[in-house]
Amino acid sequence: MTQATQAGARPNVRVVLFGLMIAMMLAMLDNMIVSTALPRIVGEFGGLDHFTWVVTAYVLGTTVSTPIWGKLGDLYGRKSVFLTSVGIFLLGSALCGMAGSAMLGGPQDGMVQLIAFRAVQGLGAGGLMVGVMAIIGDLVPPRERGRYQGMIAGIMAIAMVAGPLVGGFITDHLSWRWAFYVNLPLGGVALLVLITTMHLPKYRTEHRIDWLGAGLLSVGITAIVLITTWGGNQYDWTSPQILGLAVLSLVALVAFGLVERRVPEPILPLALFANRNFALISLIGFLLGFAMFGAMNFLPLYQQTVQGASATNSGLLLLPLMFGMLVVSLVIGRAITKTGRYRAYPIIGGVVMTAGMALLTMLDTDTSKLQSSLYMVVLGAGMGFLMQTSMLIAQNSVEQKDLGAASGAATFFRSIGGSFGISLFGAIFASRLAGSTAGGAFGGGEGGAMDLEKLKELPAQARELVLGGLSDAISHVFGWAVLFTIAIPVLAWFIKEIPLRTANEAPAQATPEEEAEIALGKAPVA
Repeated sequence: MTQATQAGARPNVRVVLFGLMIAMMLAMLDNMIVSTALPRIVGEFGGLDHFTWVVTAYVLGTTVSTPIWGKLGDLYGRKSVFLTSVGIFLLGSALCGMAGSAMLGGPQDGMVQLIAFRAVQGLGAGGLMVGVMAIIGDLVPPRERGRYQGMIAGIMAIAMVAGPLVGGFITDHLSWRWAFYVNLPLGGVALLVLITTMHLPKYRTEHRIDWLGAGLLSVGITAIVLITTWGGNQYDWTSPQILGLAVLSLVALVAFGLVERRVPEPILPLALFANRNFALISLIGFLLGFAMFGAMNFLPLYQQTVQGASATNSGLLLLPLMFGMLVVSLVIGRAITKTGRYRAYPIIGGVVMTAGMALLTMLDTDTSKLQSSLYMVVLGAGMGFLMQTSMLIAQNSVEQKDLGAASGAATFFRSIGGSFGISLFGAIFASRLAGSTAGGAFGGGEGGAMDLEKLKELPAQARELVLGGLSDAISHVFGWAVLFTIAIPVLAWFIKEIPLRTANEAPAQATPEEEAEIALGKAPVA
């Protein structure tokens, strides 16, 4: 995009960003809202042995589609591709709300329908998340991008806190179906704003989509997500199912790499990884997702069991962590815009995040809520240094024509890291717990769910022993997380600080006629 295009688009940038923020909020809020509605859904449909797939199907759809959406935006223009993803997300939301209704055959197939519709919703959500980042990259020069990406990190923090609260309110006062229907009016507002105000460069291309690469990547990612979901939970790590999925993922990804080397427009250009900064920040994103999503799952468990907090306000339990993340994200975003420098922030963020994880290893039965809150603030601050700068560095490492692919890859590696982290830390937690006195607090039902009522009925001395074993297992998880977060500042040290551009470059595929229109301030609409 030329400087003239940027100037021409400037009057609408804030309005467009408002629409983008709504779209991003939809994608981030959805999983948090739905998690609180799951007990009601299971109560109506049954299918307790399959209910986790309501979440897994969404995660799978999002993860598989993220790199594909990014590349489609690069090829065919981000506006039309992004609006399509919003439409798919809203269609999936409407269908989820209708699952098991009389219109679709009644509740007997309700759980199966809901899982299928959640996958559709996840496909749309993948386009929402990568599309927002890439469009900001089109509208805002890298020098100013940190401020807006800091706002995105703030939205993530707000969504993680507000989601369970909103979901609980909707489920209690309306119906679990409104956990999905609530997306429709908000999505409608986002669509209206973006259709009428968003003007991006128009791409003309005769290239074909790399369907073979997209298919192989989807198979490989699906196998990996299933391994991280089922491994050590539904199936043993050495079971034929998990080993078979591992072989399938390896074969699919190796074949994907071979295909991507030969096609003219690869879904995930492997040449991007020849760039040192991009390769390093992709690995940092993986480790960030690994430690962040993996370890964060255990904070509410600690607070609800060891500290006796109510699950009703579970969203508030992570408020200190989100506060640290929100404040630092906004401050760092403005600092990057003002100075144009960013290399120090992922280094500092890795050190602070490691310190936060190290502090959380000290959690025990005597830790006060104030202490644990302070520990979470430190962890959140470290995340705030990293969340936006990782995306900024990824985007600044590539040409404008590969912005979508780079944004998709950055999001993808963070998501895959989170899947691995949740799985590995869950296995570590279960192994540590199995050999402790806390093992008796687990029910014998499927999945080894924590029986909180049984825990409350134990004599005081026995309960203290159980809680001691439980807090030990949780702090042990954070100790393992330190081993991964400590690698982040080491990797970040080798990032080369490339000056942030103060204006976006013109699209490589713009025709002479389009360049003439841009020069006249008539930027064509995608």
